Order: sequence, then structure tokens, then C-alpha cells
Amino acid sequence: MRSDTPLAIAADGLRKSYGDKVVLDGVDLTVREGTIFSLLGPNGAGKTTVVKILSTLVGADAGDLRVGGHDLAADPRAVRAAIGVTGQFSAVDGLITGEENMLLMADLHHLPRRQGRRVAAELLERFDLTEAARKPASTYSGGMKRRLDIAMTLVGSPRIIFLDEPTTGLDPRSRHTMWGIIRELVTGGVTVFLTTQYLEEADQLADRIAVLHDGRIAAHGTAEELKRLVPGGHVRLRFTDPDGYRSAASVLPGAAPDDASLTLRIPSGGSQRELRAVLDRLDSAGVEADELTVHTPDLDDVFFALTEGAAVPAPSKEAVR
Repeated sequence: MRSDTPLAIAADGLRKSYGDKVVLDGVDLTVREGTIFSLLGPNGAGKTTVVKILSTLVGADAGDLRVGGHDLAADPRAVRAAIGVTGQFSAVDGLITGEENMLLMADLHHLPRRQGRRVAAELLERFDLTEAARKPASTYSGGMKRRLDIAMTLVGSPRIIFLDEPTTGLDPRSRHTMWGIIRELVTGGVTVFLTTQYLEEADQLADRIAVLHDGRIAAHGTAEELKRLVPGGHVRLRFTDPDGYRSAASVLPGAAPDDASLTLRIPSGGSQRELRAVLDRLDSAGVEADELTVHTPDLDDVFFALTEGAAVPAPSKEAVR
């Protein structure tokens, strides 16, 4: 992502308290246009509060906030015109049909009747809901309701969409369908601000990720950058020949041996350069491992390290890019 891509969202020093409880204690983040940004954090960390503030649903106590190029405090109406919001709890009215839900949203956006019907039909087709359009939304599956919810959000053609845990409660197939929809939105130029409790979801979708903990951004970066914050990556070599195992151990300083399984574990960040160095040492000793596997920390490791007090490098002062 080019560093000169315009910003869709920028927050500097975002603060919010409820009584004596500080929820957000100086959150800094930026999100570039046409990207997927994911905000992770434990339950109660304040992810939904961030979404509510940036989408004008809740006021901030302090902070310089801009969404869609508009100052949140000075021009909230312009912000609302630029965004769409879909929460983990569907806004779909189950008492009316999917089509009627769409037309109601078109009315709320003051679209002319003919245009509203055209937009509704196009979005119902886009989200594979045409056949169910005239059935009560209460009969829809969880995945169908979530697709309808996003379709309703798109009636106003928002440039920025906040998705607050959009796949919570969905089965794996519906979740993967939702991932495809989110990717398609970004391909069409929409910016997506995603909160999720599924770390795999952020890993699969997000261009940039930030972890919120104790009211602050604990770390941020791409998924790969975050994984490199946490130690524990290693190369594992397995041998069937005891002599080869011992020879390899002698030429690989720092390797942790396991005599019972004839395996060596060498600390490594998983880079090509580090892997080549291991192989070069084995070649110099005339040894070949029967099995080589590379293990790198995943986002689960990062999340637990950042939210459970493990020592990880401090994030830079620079806002999330």
C-alpha cells in the first residue's frame, strides 16, 4: 500500500470514559482509503466504542478525529453521509421481507422510488438474495441475515463501512462467504474498518491490524509484522540416522536437541536467509535431514502476548498506516 494513499480515517488521542472507567486512553490510528483495517482486542477492550465514536453514534471525550476527510466534531452530518455501519447484532427487521427492508433503507436515504427499487434489486442480486427477497426476513438463516444487513448498508453507497464483528455466530461456510463479500467491497474502492474476535479472520482479510489493550493501541502493522514481534519461531529438523543427528547438532550452535525423537530445534524468524544458513551448515557437514519444518508465531501468539503481559517490543509512536 502506497504511503501517499489518502486517509479514510484518522484518530489522534481518542479518549472516552464512562464515569470512573477509562475505556479509551489516547488511541492513535489511521486507515488508508481502499484497505481493510482490523481492530483486535479482548472482550471489553473498547473495540465497539471506537466504532460507535467514529460512526458518530457516541461522542468522544477528547481527540482529533477525521472520517472521510471530515472533522468528526465539526461536521458529523458529512461523516454520516460517507459511512455505513453493520454491527454484530443485525439491524434487519424480521417482520417484513428482505425486499421491504431494502426499500425502507432506500426511503431513509431519500432515494426516488424508481431508483430505490433499482438499487434494492441490484443489491439483492449481488448478495444472492433475489429468490428470498419476498420472504419474511425472520425465515432467513444467520448468514442470509448478515448478507441482507450489509446490502442494506450499501444502499447509500458509503465510501467507508464499519463492520463490528460481522461474522459472530456464523458457521464456517457462511463466514467464508462473508469474507468474499468483504474482499469484493474493497475491490470496488470501499474502505472497511473491521472488528473481529476471530484472529484468522483478521489474518485472512486485513491489510493492517491493530491490537487494542488497556485503552491503548498495544501494537500495529501487517499480520506478518505483528507475528515478528513475538519470539518462538524455529526450524525443526528430524533425523532417522543417529550419526547424522549428532553431526547436525555439532554444526548448528544454539540448536535444542531431543535425543528421544532425534530432532533439533533451531531458533529462527523463518526468513529465507536464516533457512539458507541452516541448510548451508548441514551441507558443509555432509548431513541431510529427513524432515524440515518451519514454525512461526501466528496471530494467536501475538494476541496472547500483547494482552496477557508478555514482553514484546514496544510499537513505534507512528500511527497505524
